Amino acid sequence: MNHVWGLLSHPLREMQVIRRENETVSHHYTHHVLIMAAIPVLCAFIGTTQIGWDFGDGNVVRLSLFTGFYLAVLFYGLMLAGVAIMGRVISWMARDYPHRPSLASCMVFAGYVATPLFLSGIVALYPLVWLCALVGTLALLYTGYLLYIGIPAFLNINQEEGLRFSGSTLAIGVLLLEVLLALTVLLWGYGYRLF
Repeated sequence: MNHVWGLLSHPLREMQVIRRENETVSHHYTHHVLIMAAIPVLCAFIGTTQIGWDFGDGNVVRLSLFTGFYLAVLFYGLMLAGVAIMGRVISWMARDYPHRPSLASCMVFAGYVATPLFLSGIVALYPLVWLCALVGTLALLYTGYLLYIGIPAFLNINQEEGLRFSGSTLAIGVLLLEVLLALTVLLWGYGYRLF
């Protein structure tokens, strides 16, 4: 958790510190990912069960506590899986580089890069669709920035190669995010009708 402020205030320096730490995946998950992924889950649970989704047309859809809890558990699992998948994607894409990092390093890197997305979940306390979309887009842009500045130091490559690598990684990450969001919406819609 001590890297969160650094990633927001001085990201390049913090990425270099993260790279030197050699953190294990289990330590990273228990001290960062599990906690940070809980932020959007808890905020969405509170927002959707207490206030309800406001789609801007005057209709507010509020979930029951049981449905909200069920969907929160699924959402949490999807986010944890998303970080692990992105770590594997980064490892796979780095296979041809001379200073190829380990899979564990790639998973740790993916978890730290996802920090802005986790923090953007705070806005789900008051679930307005347009506000969530706006804040999510800003968080995605900052995640792309973290990739752009972090990849060259992480893979020990120049900035130009880093731009290509981070662009490709971001594109795959956005695709994965869209799949996870689609699954969440489908499960939410199915859960709303089921419960």
